[in-house]
Amino acid sequence: MARGSRSVTSSKWRHCHPSYYLKRPKRLALLFIGFVCVSFVVWDRQTLVREHQVEVSELRKEVTDLANLLSELNNKQGTSGKIDLSTKVTRSSKEVLDDPIDIQRREKVKEAMLHAWGSYEKYAWGQDELQPQSKSGVNSFGGLGATLIDSLDTLYIMGLNEQFQKAREWVANTLDFNKDYEASVFETTIRVVGGLLSAYDLSGDKVFLDKAREIADRLLPAWNTPTGIPYNIINLSHGRAHNPSWTGGESILADSGTEQLEFIVLSQRTGDPKYQQKVENVIIQLNKTFPGDGLLPIYINPHSGAAGYSPITFGAMGDSFYEYLLKVWIQGNKTSVVKHYRDMWEKSMKGLLSLIRRSTPSSFAYICEKNGGSLTDKMDELACFAPGMIALGSFGYSAAEDSQKFLSLAEELAWTCYNFYQSTPTKLAGENYFFHSGQDMSVGTSWNILRPETVESLFYLWRLTGNKTYQEWGWNIFQAFEKNSRIESGYVGLKDVNSGVKDNMMQSFFLAETLKYFYLLFSPSSVIPLDEWVFNTEAHPLRIVTRNEGGLYKNLNEKQKPFSRIGGRKEGRSG
Repeated sequence: MARGSRSVTSSKWRHCHPSYYLKRPKRLALLFIGFVCVSFVVWDRQTLVREHQVEVSELRKEVTDLANLLSELNNKQGTSGKIDLSTKVTRSSKEVLDDPIDIQRREKVKEAMLHAWGSYEKYAWGQDELQPQSKSGVNSFGGLGATLIDSLDTLYIMGLNEQFQKAREWVANTLDFNKDYEASVFETTIRVVGGLLSAYDLSGDKVFLDKAREIADRLLPAWNTPTGIPYNIINLSHGRAHNPSWTGGESILADSGTEQLEFIVLSQRTGDPKYQQKVENVIIQLNKTFPGDGLLPIYINPHSGAAGYSPITFGAMGDSFYEYLLKVWIQGNKTSVVKHYRDMWEKSMKGLLSLIRRSTPSSFAYICEKNGGSLTDKMDELACFAPGMIALGSFGYSAAEDSQKFLSLAEELAWTCYNFYQSTPTKLAGENYFFHSGQDMSVGTSWNILRPETVESLFYLWRLTGNKTYQEWGWNIFQAFEKNSRIESGYVGLKDVNSGVKDNMMQSFFLAETLKYFYLLFSPSSVIPLDEWVFNTEAHPLRIVTRNEGGLYKNLNEKQKPFSRIGGRKEGRSG
């Protein structure tokens, strides 16, 4: 029995002995294959568990971040009541997570804004503009704090809460409009009135609305002319209005036709019709003799309403008149009450087509200037707002072929404007360009003062087409600004885009427009959506409000809801 017992035991354990498999190679191979398979199953299971844990952790972090965002917004919303954190913010947060390149670029732009703002705060706080090279401030607009007011909405949109609140306190406690200063009605309207109204629409803080109304009341005497077409200069303290001597007493087209958005919005928000009535009367007067091609010379007589013999241009002194014909229609939500604005704009676009030429040999489309019966092959960088305007308006045509025709033109013009930048050694655009047969484009006036127009058009085209090429072009331009214009104490323009010699001025529109459009170019389309907001010509977003029959709208100064966010431009100066 003892032997038999040992024999059975040995039989049971023989499969565990290595010599068993060495004598049987096929079974050894099967054992090895089985071991590998089991190892893969165990490893895969552990990997799935780890990935699941990471995914759960990320989802928990996203929920926590959204909860913190809601808490932060509700803690900082001021006097406007609880913020409605709509599904737009949820969608936006998801979109942000989906595009890490955009996140990275947007943060770079935000850092540029912090650098520009921090330099202004350090060296020129409360003054109109910073001179970075001399580290001093200058009151280019009579001491109205132009850069500060121009920057309010940019700070808010970028989620720079601490900087926004400090600026808000300055507006509430220090801003004074009683200045013995000959102010440009146009520049004061687009920068100050527009900046304050935008800050109000975004934050719901009534201090901004009250200040906007205060400065607008000081501007109103400029419209006291026989035709209601305003004088372009007014003394803020004494209310005396006149036109600049160099225009021969005439009013400038862009200066007289670029207050409609701001003053209509002011009437909407306050319920006081006087602001709207003043500016809409200008359009009524101009529409009485509006030409069939919709193109007006840059000088208008404020006494007779007649257009003077002067150039026709989509550049300086003409540009934003055409822009506001479209944008007042959009701001009124495209109803029949504002249809005459759209009709006038479409006439102007027919006229614009007559100014389009293409260069040789590269076939760059450009917008000529017209003087009498002759065309000049010159285009301002200021006119580079036009691709964005045309693209925005192209979707309002009833005929699909018209819509496509104008969208294609907008894309062609944007390519030209981008090449204004790419054609120089610094990759920054000059002030204007000339086109010569066989030579394409050449820089005319060679300074660059940090203008936003091309970036503005790239923003619109990206939003409207989804083509990320426009983001890439914008990123190239942003990098050129960083390389050539950034210094230790802010940003400066260039005296010459060929040599790169720097000037000594950080224009207020660099913070108001250029950096804002860069930021929005890399933000989800639900940040300042174009179906809810319209930008004034200084890039200040204003809420769209439906215009109805019967005149003025209801008083909108009733618990204005703040915007839920993700955490002279035209004239300029060289310095």
